[in-house]
Amino acid sequence: MRQSGHLMKDSTKAFYQEGKNTEDYSLYDFLHGYLYAKWSYLYISVALGEHRLHKVLAPIFLFLSGLFGEKESELDPGYAWANSYHGKVVPLEEARNLVSIREDIEIRDLEQVIPYNRARDIVMKNPERIAALDCPCRESREHPCQPVDVCLIVGDPFVSFILEHQPEKSRQISSQEAVEILEAEHGRGHVSHAFFKDAMLNRFYAICNCCSCCCGAFQAHQNGTPMLMSSGYSAAVESEICAGCGICADFCQFGAIAILDECAVISQEDCYGCGVCVDLCDQGAIRFALDPAKGEPLEILTLMDEARNSVSAELEPGPQ
Repeated sequence: MRQSGHLMKDSTKAFYQEGKNTEDYSLYDFLHGYLYAKWSYLYISVALGEHRLHKVLAPIFLFLSGLFGEKESELDPGYAWANSYHGKVVPLEEARNLVSIREDIEIRDLEQVIPYNRARDIVMKNPERIAALDCPCRESREHPCQPVDVCLIVGDPFVSFILEHQPEKSRQISSQEAVEILEAEHGRGHVSHAFFKDAMLNRFYAICNCCSCCCGAFQAHQNGTPMLMSSGYSAAVESEICAGCGICADFCQFGAIAILDECAVISQEDCYGCGVCVDLCDQGAIRFALDPAKGEPLEILTLMDEARNSVSAELEPGPQ
């Protein structure tokens, strides 16, 4: 399809140009990102094994990934996949902050927050531009959770690309509308993840609100591919307050909560610190706190302050 006399859409050109300016981003990465963003529903349904052509297309994609992608010969295949595509659990307040940024930011190599070798930058251009996208994971399922328009694409060039290439599946929304989606999904017991992908310019590009029954990342994680990272927080039960109602266990997407002797018990190994149980507990029986054993949290306002302070320190004149 031609646009303004050109074969390539404006958003595709912007995506390509941003890729050229991104370190460690190859032509194969761009083509992979183009495929992923333009044909998201085919890409995800094949990856989930839900598409009728899964058995044909999946081996082809894996072959091309091995041929042109980054060589991860020393890595376990599951970790190699997760190394390129991963989600960081973000509690509701931090998710709100991520969709409320009003200035371009560039924060590189967040190794302590995003403990992978690739795709660990936060580079947000026009972050006030947000698109709600029908979730490709839910759309791939025969009986998906509702509603489906719960994936939040944040900033350019991603928002422009999605709106131009997926006009029937996406719409531009305000920051306040994004917050309302986050709050509604949190109330349903679903988990907000900040997603990073190598093919998406090696950076953060979306907040997905995930349920374990539909989400492909949950499915992969449960099958041994470590795609999901803890928020850096953990929940714990105040046993003397707990009524043993079981609501927290029913809603926990990570299966980390059990009711034993009429009291909720949280497996610290399985808790990823989403905070859903904390807000669903009518008794106020669940504590939520930073847990150094779970890694550093993605606290965007703190990271922005640290980046500003670092720039200011570099600009300060040295001793005369």
